[in-house]
Formats: sequence, structure tokens, C-alpha cells
Amino acid sequence: MFKPPNSDTLTGLLVQVSRRDRWQVHRRLQELKIPCWCPADGSLRVEINNSIEAVLVRSTVLQFIASRAELVDWLQRCWQV
Repeated sequence: MFKPPNSDTLTGLLVQVSRRDRWQVHRRLQELKIPCWCPADGSLRVEINNSIEAVLVRSTVLQFIASRAELVDWLQRCWQV
């Protein structure tokens, strides 16, 4: 698990996902080489350093929180662009 540079102060974006999905999102973000950690309070924190990482975090989280219909709609809009 990634620890922030100074573990006394938690920095980064707080990602709102259920505790059930948190570890799967965490694992996927690590695969993408995006710094993230799960503090003892049960939250998921992500360090975003550029716009590409922001898009990747958004996409990863959507896979877990969006309904199938929302994902299909999003994919169809991507194909239209």
C-alpha cells in the first residue's frame, strides 16, 4: 500500500467510494501507477499530479459507482466524438 510522503498529514483527493469497492479501486489505481492510500478511517485518498491522472481516476471510479445504463450511455457518447 502506498503511503503519502508525510504520513502525519494526509494530502490528496478524497475519493468517495463504498468501503466494499475501495480496495478494488485502490488496486486498479496502483496498476495505473497513480499514488493512492487507504488510511485507517476507511477512506481512499488519491494524489493527482496532472490531467491524465484525473481522467484515469474518474474513469476508474465510474466503473464501480455508475450503473450499467450510465456506462453504456457514456461509451456511446465517446464513440460519437
